[in-house]
Formats: sequence, C-alpha cells, structure tokens
Amino acid sequence: MTRPATQLQANTVDRLLEPINVLVDPVDIHDHIRGPVTAPVTLVQYGDYQCPYSAQVQPVVQAVLAARPADVRLVYRHFPLTNVHPLAELAAEAAESAGVRGRFWEMHDWLYAHPDRLSIEELRAVMPAMGLPVTEVTREVEEHRYLGRIRSDFVGAVRSGVIDTPTFFVNGFRHNQGQTLAELLDAVDAAADLR
Repeated sequence: MTRPATQLQANTVDRLLEPINVLVDPVDIHDHIRGPVTAPVTLVQYGDYQCPYSAQVQPVVQAVLAARPADVRLVYRHFPLTNVHPLAELAAEAAESAGVRGRFWEMHDWLYAHPDRLSIEELRAVMPAMGLPVTEVTREVEEHRYLGRIRSDFVGAVRSGVIDTPTFFVNGFRHNQGQTLAELLDAVDAAADLR
C-alpha cells in the first residue's frame, strides 16, 4: 500500500526543515588552521569580526587550544553578517590579505581584541607592527581582492545550516551546546574519545 501524496509531501517538507548538523565543506589546505594539522579533533569556527559574541568566545577558544595543544586544531572560516555588522567584511578582507603574507592569525587576534577599531584607518595604523605593507594591503582590501574567498566561506556556512556567529563544528558535526570552556572541552574530549 502506498502512502497518500499529501503524507509524502509533508514528510519531504519536514526533512527540508530539519536543522543541518554537519559541516558540508570539508577542511582542506586552503583553510586557516591553528594547531597541529594531524590533531584528532578539528574545531571549525564560523565567525564575524564585528560580532560581540564571536569576540567574547575568543578567550575560550584560546583556552581550549592551550588545554589540549596536541589534540585540537582550530579552523577559522568567515561568516560576516554585513546587514548588522557593516565593517565585518572589511575586517575579513584585511585578515585574508594578512594571511597571504603569513600573518592571518596576528590580524585575526588583533581584530577580535579591538572590535571597536575596524575602520581602514585603524587597520592601516596597526599594519606596520604586524610587518604588513600598508599600501599593498590597503589596495587589496579596497579592490576586494579576497572577497571571493570570504563569500565562499559564507556560502559553505549557509549550506551547513549556519545562521549566526559564532557557530562551531567538532569533527564535522555542529556543536549545539554552550560555548563555555567546560562545554567546548567536553565536546573536544568526547570527539577525541571517538577516534
């Protein structure tokens, strides 16, 4: 006996409305990675440099890496919510330009430590201390040279069900619990035990 078409349609709609809990785009060599590449646990963070919640969780992320230095690698991906954070994309572009020069994490850390200083003028002022060529980086940001990379991260996030920041995935599965140090360490330890 076959089910009525209306029941089949309802089941299909229910499946489409289920939250996506897996990372669609696997980690690869183009990602920004902090920690051992061979670590058994991969923590993927989708963040927005102007998001206060993303900034608040950065010390927690650093503490996770410090507590499990051999077990965790952090992958950072961009999810600038430009409708509410108009400087987030500019900041992400500056981070990408710094990254081309091997200074992604220095810029990343500075951006999260100074969310009130994301203008191009402020970024220009800090670039020399990071060893970045001010004129070149400014030109690349103004030309939106790395916007394709940022938008690729964004699209991958949407395909993985990300709607806000910060959002974490642990070994490819969305971390739906809280984002305190204890909660992230529990998730990391559970993932490490599964290997």
